[in-house]
Amino acid sequence: MFDLNESTLRYWEKEFEEIIPQKNEKGVRFYLQEDIEQIRLIYYLLKKRGMTIPGARQKLKDNKTETIKQEEICNRLENVRSEIQKMINALDVIEKKSRDG
Repeated sequence: MFDLNESTLRYWEKEFEEIIPQKNEKGVRFYLQEDIEQIRLIYYLLKKRGMTIPGARQKLKDNKTETIKQEEICNRLENVRSEIQKMINALDVIEKKSRDG
């Protein structure tokens, strides 16, 4: 979902108390929706905003609600960008077909 390897997730579990996956008797982790939302927010801060782990931890502690809003806006804008790019690509195909006639 986030293109993260297992070691990164394990490290984040140690660094962020918000991520608490359930484990079965064999130690296999199961992430609940709340865990996934926390990972999404941490991913946004670390990978998209380029924050350090201590900075992200402090941001979540100080202003989690605002961070959630910023992450949602960022995701919406990325979706809009993706849709615009699809339209541009479709127009390019149409233009090429009309030129090649």
